[in-house]
Parts: sequence; structure tokens; C-alpha cells
Amino acid sequence: MDVLSDVLGAIKLRGALYFHGEFTAPWAARTPASDVISRHFGPDNRIVIFHLVTEGQGQAGIEGGPFVELTPGDIVVFPRGDAHVIGNGVPPVVQDFEPELERVLDQGLQLSRAGGGGEVTRFVCGYLSCDQHMSRVLLAGLPPVFKVNVREQGAGQWLESAIAFLVGESHGSPTGSEAVLARLAESLFIETLRRHILSLPAVQTGWLAGVRDPQVGKALALLHADPERRWTLEMLARGAGLSRTLLAERFRHFIGESPMAYLKRWRLQLAARLLRGTSRSVAAIAAEVGYESEASFNRSFGREFGKPPARYRRGSQARPAGPGKRS
Repeated sequence: MDVLSDVLGAIKLRGALYFHGEFTAPWAARTPASDVISRHFGPDNRIVIFHLVTEGQGQAGIEGGPFVELTPGDIVVFPRGDAHVIGNGVPPVVQDFEPELERVLDQGLQLSRAGGGGEVTRFVCGYLSCDQHMSRVLLAGLPPVFKVNVREQGAGQWLESAIAFLVGESHGSPTGSEAVLARLAESLFIETLRRHILSLPAVQTGWLAGVRDPQVGKALALLHADPERRWTLEMLARGAGLSRTLLAERFRHFIGESPMAYLKRWRLQLAARLLRGTSRSVAAIAAEVGYESEASFNRSFGREFGKPPARYRRGSQARPAGPGKRS
């Protein structure tokens, strides 16, 4: 039971690559915040930006914050969508992509060159679009910026090589290459998350650290595998191999809430996805996610989302789904 895969499937992860650069030192480029970028991909989606360095070196960081050093094979991720800068050296001017975002997106993966004529850095920029509400579980456990080197293991090396080849051949490649690149971008992000989880220190807390913990990870997997079940803390503790007291303490230490509170929120997130993506009745959805009555489901849903299920569904249907024209 792979709880990470379950959550990744639930958040409707969709990815794409949108920029291919060959810049020479000194250079620096600013990527705007995700709320600016999301106007081009659909306002109901959370946008995660990442950059993959394929050659050379550089630095990247949130405006006003510390920068991380980048080397070939590094992928740097900004899960919360903060505006940030990537570059190498100290150029006289930082190139701001915000006022020219439409042009940058329209040119696709055509190679862009800029900089001061020094050391070459090649990089590819991508984004991931995911459901605004469902992604909270996953992204809340991530720092504002983190990096992973994908060349350290075979799967990452293969993904980087495939992306580099297809990006380089993007203008002469057969129909369908854009879809292949999108799947590769998604796979690269998943591989990056897996590596990040493995690198977390033992004292780390949060959802991702909880997934790695043997007992809490088991409890999460049980809840995600069968969310409609009438779980009790005793049943869950028995499945996780702990006493009720120890499981409750350990779960709260990592996740920040009790197992039953987590289950309630996850059921409502699943219900929201069903309301947006299916024509099932509210009563059927309530039963499917584990509620014994439609009335209790309506009350819980209203507290979580600020509106009753039927109105939430109407509002979702009135807005375009997915990441918009650039999907």
C-alpha cells in the first residue's frame, strides 16, 4: 500500500516543461509567484515550479531568502510557488520573466540564449499543476525550496537523459512528444519527492516524514486504502502494530492532528474531487467516503469548504477544469 502514490493520484498531478535555456555567466532570471503563473494554467490549480540543471552550475532561491547551489543533475523545486531567482554570478540586471511571461510560454521549448559570455549553464524549467484542495496534504509537508540531484540513481539518470533528448529534439520530433514530455515531467517530480523523503533527517516532522515512519506510514496507508471504513483508533492501532496511546501520540507528532481528524479531512477532500469530477448524487458521494447520513456529510463539508456540497459542485462546474489552454 503506497500512500504517496495514492495522494499523488488524488491531487490530479499534471506536468509540463515550458522553458529551455542556455545562459552564460553572469546571468540571473526571476520567475514570478505561482498566482501570476496560474492565470495561464487555470485558477483552481496549485502551480509548483521546478528547474533542472543539465550542464554548468548556478544558484537559486526565494527573493530575500538564502540561495542553494546548483550543479548538473540538480532539480530545485518551489512547492509553495514563491517568486524566486535562478542565475550564476552577479549580472548588472536580473531578467524578470513576469512582464514577458506570455512570450516565454508561447515560444515553448525553443532554446533561449542570454548572459554575459562566461561559463555556460543549461537548464529546463517545468511546472506541475495539481488540485488546489487535495494538494494541501502533500505540499504542506514540503519546505519553501528544496533540491535533489537526480543523477545519483539510475531512474533519475534515465529521466534526465530522456528529457534532455526530447527537449533538444522538440521542434523536429513527431506528434505526441509534448505529451511524453509532460509524463516525464510528472515522473521527475515523483522521483524527486521519493529522494527528498529518503533524505529527511530523523527529527523531521510533517506528512512526508510520517509516510516514511514505519508505524505512522502504515496507519496512513490503511486509512487511504479504505477511507470509507468505519475506523476506530483501536482498529487502526492494531493494524499499525502499536497501542492506541502510542499511535495517537506518534501520529500527532508527525502529522499534527489525530488519526480520526486526518481521516475526516481526507474523506472530505475525496468528496470534493467526486463532486467536481462526477455526476453522482450528494447522498451517494457521502456514503462512498464513509458518511452514514447525507445531513452529517453536508454539515462537515460546509465547515471545511465554506459552502454546502451542491453549491460547491455548481461553482466548480462554472469554472474551467484542468490547467487551461496550456495543458
